[in-house]
Formats: sequence, structure tokens, C-alpha cells
Amino acid sequence: MHVCLAAAAAVIIACGPAHAAQPTTTTGPWTGATGFTKPAQPRTTTPRPTARDRFTTADDVVAFMNGYRAKPEPKLAADALKAMIRLGVFRDGDTSGMHLGFIAGIIGANPATAEAQIAKMFPLPPEDHAVVIKVIALSGLANWKQLLVTFTERMPARAVLIERYMSDKLPALADLALDAGPAPLDILWGHYFATGSIEPILRIVSILKWSKDANNTERLTVGSMAKFTLATNASRDMDLLRLLKPLVSVEPKPNAAILREVIEAAEIGDVGRIRKDALSAIETLKVKGSENSRNYAWWGTAGQTALALGCIAGSALGQVGIGIPCVVGGAVSGAAIKAFAPKE
Repeated sequence: MHVCLAAAAAVIIACGPAHAAQPTTTTGPWTGATGFTKPAQPRTTTPRPTARDRFTTADDVVAFMNGYRAKPEPKLAADALKAMIRLGVFRDGDTSGMHLGFIAGIIGANPATAEAQIAKMFPLPPEDHAVVIKVIALSGLANWKQLLVTFTERMPARAVLIERYMSDKLPALADLALDAGPAPLDILWGHYFATGSIEPILRIVSILKWSKDANNTERLTVGSMAKFTLATNASRDMDLLRLLKPLVSVEPKPNAAILREVIEAAEIGDVGRIRKDALSAIETLKVKGSENSRNYAWWGTAGQTALALGCIAGSALGQVGIGIPCVVGGAVSGAAIKAFAPKE
């Protein structure tokens, strides 16, 4: 058998029958069916976009987060995390809870690929290993401690932080104290934006009663944040609004009454009233004073940087136009604290 490596006219000349008619001129490859054609052009290939191309700016990250529930791409979790680190998202703990919770939510919602995605987060500079450790601990996975052990050798400089999580000296997702500051609420919102799961929403709803606490400034502030952000996000996220409505019938009376206010504000677009009520309650407590009022100054200023990054202030990271509902990059807590802080 003869092997014919034929292209162009050679297909007919070398491999065709002996009596085949030969063209008198050749201006290009012979196709047999249609005659002469133009010479084939060299094939060019377009380089495949890299993860760095996909996540070049903070807006790219926000767009990914905003569209994630409609089109989940868990395989991009590690690339998104690296971009967040490169863009400086985690430099300020007050502003990073949302992003941290979002990546942790993706990892936790995909246990079969969790280890592979975490492995893709390396290599990273040692100073950034803390982010990976927190993502693992806040993932909500049943085997999160085992995963920490698996990756301990890659993070020797963070042995102390790992030990504190392993010994429960630092809280994992289930143990977050929601009155400990802005970050826990942000982390829960990040989980929701990544998964659409009801679990983080249940925890946020559970502290609505704090928005009526007349004796504890910290709880009043956090409860007011929870109420305000639930209403704001539900006014823009119909899936969230649908999750909230059935909870009215199962929540304890104090929470159920406040949840009705949240749902009504979301449905009629009157979120400003909730903000106004919260401002009034916090100002009253400040004037009245309480056992914890000495801490008010911290609550009034600690989250200002985070708040400035939120949707209330029209942040660069949380542009509503791009759109994660209301709060990105600390806006859940930060923006709420700043919005609730009395004006000078």
C-alpha cells in the first residue's frame, strides 16, 4: 500500500488515476470539486485568556461574585482568591469579610473538589497564607480541620494561627460570634452570595431582635446592621425575599415582628425608614448611656473605612451598577456603622 501525503494538486497528480486530466496552469491548490482556490492562509491561534486576564480589576472580581449564583464556576475559586490578594482586598480586616466568606462559601459548597481548589491557591507568599487558613476554617466543611492538617506543611510560618484554629481558640464558621464586630456579618453575607443557601440568612435573621436592645450598644448596632442589610438586599434580590417570607411563621415573636418590617420595606422600597429608625435608637442609647456606652466610640469609628467601600457610599468594590446587592467589601458592616454613626 502506498501512503499519499497529498496536499493541493498532488492529491490528483500523485494519487489519482493515470489518465486523470492535468491542469495546464496552477494558481493554487486543486480541490477536484470546485477547481482552483486561493492558497490556504496560515492558521493563527488566539491565546486562551488566563485567570489574571479574567480578574484584572476589582470590578472584574465583583462581576464574578455578582454573577456566580446564576452561573457557578467553582473551579475559579482559587484564581479569584489570588486576584483578591493581588488587588489588596485582604489588607484591611474590616473590609475583607465579604470576600473571605464568598470564597469560603464556594469551597464549602463543593466538598468533592475542596482539596483540589485549596491546592491551586498555592504558591502564595507566607504573609498571605492566613487568608487560606481562614477560608478553610470558615468553609463550613465537616472535615475542615483535616484539610488544615493536609496543608500545614505548605504554611510553616503560620503554625501558631493553625494551632489556634485546631484548638478552637479561634472560631470556625459555626462558632462566629455575631456581636464581635463587623466581620462575622460580612462573612455570612459572603456565604449567601456564593451559595444562595438559607443557613447564613437564618443566622442573620436570628439577631434581628438585637435591633431593639436598649441596653447593649454593640448588639443594637449589629442588630440594626442585620435589619438594614436584609431589607436592602431583599429589595434587590427576589430569591432572598422569597427565602425570608416563610420565616415569619417560624421565628419567635420578637424576631417575626421585625422580619415583617424588613419584608415590607423591601417590597415597597422604603429602606430609608429602617436606617432612620436605627439612627434614632442608637442616638437615644448613646444619650441615655448604658453599661457598654463607653465602647460606643469604637463602634462609631472602627468600620468607617469599610463603610466607605460599601454601596451606601457608592464604593469602588461594591458598585450597585455591577451589582452585588447592597454590600461588598465590608459594606454589610462598614457601611452600616458609618451610616448609623451620628453626624457631627
